[in-house]
Amino acid sequence: MTAPHARYRRAVAIPAGMAMATALAFLPNATATAAEDAPAAVSADATPLSYVVNVKPGHGTSAHVKKAVGKAGGTIVTSYDQIGVLVVHSSNPDFAKTIRTVRGVQSAGATRTAPLPSASTGDLGAPKVLSAAEVARAEAAAGQDPLESLQWDLPAIKADKAHEKSLGSDKVTVAVIDTGVDDTHPDIAPNFDRKASVNCVTGKPDTSDGAWRPSAAESPHGTHVAGEIAAAKNGVGMTGVAPGVKVSGIKVSTTAGFFYTEAVVCGFVWAAEHGVDVTNNSYYTDPWYFNCKNDPDQKALVEAVTRASRYAEKKGAVNVAAAGNENYDLASDSITDPSSPNDTTPGERVVDPSECLDIPTQLPGVVTVAATGAKGIKSSFSNYGLGVADIAAPGGDSTAYQTPAPPATSGLILGTLPGGKWGYMAGTSMASPHVAGVAALIKSTHPYASPALVKVLLYAQADAKACTDPYDINADGKIDAVCEGSKNRNGFYGWGIADALDAVTK
Repeated sequence: MTAPHARYRRAVAIPAGMAMATALAFLPNATATAAEDAPAAVSADATPLSYVVNVKPGHGTSAHVKKAVGKAGGTIVTSYDQIGVLVVHSSNPDFAKTIRTVRGVQSAGATRTAPLPSASTGDLGAPKVLSAAEVARAEAAAGQDPLESLQWDLPAIKADKAHEKSLGSDKVTVAVIDTGVDDTHPDIAPNFDRKASVNCVTGKPDTSDGAWRPSAAESPHGTHVAGEIAAAKNGVGMTGVAPGVKVSGIKVSTTAGFFYTEAVVCGFVWAAEHGVDVTNNSYYTDPWYFNCKNDPDQKALVEAVTRASRYAEKKGAVNVAAAGNENYDLASDSITDPSSPNDTTPGERVVDPSECLDIPTQLPGVVTVAATGAKGIKSSFSNYGLGVADIAAPGGDSTAYQTPAPPATSGLILGTLPGGKWGYMAGTSMASPHVAGVAALIKSTHPYASPALVKVLLYAQADAKACTDPYDINADGKIDAVCEGSKNRNGFYGWGIADALDAVTK
């Protein structure tokens, strides 16, 4: 079966794709003295790239390293001294190779293969927008928001029952690290946390008013995710998993829809320093689907995002991420990735997913979320893997594969869309915010719980679900994925299906 795919982690338009590419050369330390003393020669027609340079965390970047960056033809855009990550622009094609030889530099690499700015991939599937007539026809039970009857995903995690006990605390904030959030939406505005919102696209925080919003030409992805988490229970539209908590927008994707390392690092650090309790990460860090540690550029990207995500957790945030939409077994010995680098010309390579990481999804401490459909089994597109997938939650699926019970009509997930609209999307992108919402409910119930304890409760409270075996989602007589593990922990569902009711009662 062909797995559905979209650039985001994200929402799938349901069919498919992937990718991968080349490694860059590594210079030995023997050239360190020359690198530090001689200014870099840059041709007039050279194009600028963005880099991360990782140094020892501390109180500031050493004058020695700053001088070396300049000598190598680089300009420091910003530095995150608390985690030892510098964001640098340079038109010197040898910048990364040169700066790696400098004393005090631990790793360095280009964050993209296309010049600044890059071109759009144009591969995000458009959401199915609810028409005014469909909104008007929706009938909800007493105490429900008007569109809640279309949200089969809420009872799937017992969120409807949880809301009878608690809507969550407004002292808890979930940051949507994504394409931007339309905070003017009537379902988002009541719960929006402006002080925890920012635009991090360049790698440097932009706090100007509304900078976190997507433009009309940009993806609605982040707004959809925000509504799934915390759409207010206010008699308007739909209801989020945790409709009483706050939600913020941390915009990290370019207008073209790329999530580059410097932006992701900025996003995690911003969340860490602005009181965020949970981050939702429904993306992979471009341009590499898998970042291989034996490549010096990709190794540096893994290191930078690892430092940033760990810093966020150290400061109190639970980091939740989508597992991906390619029906990959992330616990397998090898995966063929034909989609990287996705900002220039993809090539095909075979990678070991234990050595070549999908970031932030596979980073230590991150909650990795697989998707289920309306029948409660693994979504046709969802990545999986024993010991990789931590938990599962509704992400939707083709209605032809998993049809919801009436009055719901779509097997996809309802969410908010910019401009005061609502619509359906599907993907592990939609599963991750369900778990982020449940984590926010746990934090609301246990306000002093550390991120480690929130994760323990999240997994312990999940409803164990045995492997779906055989897994033939489209009933064509061919096995589409193989699940390994026990009922209590397996490759399809991790520790089980997220449970919102337990989150507010235990």
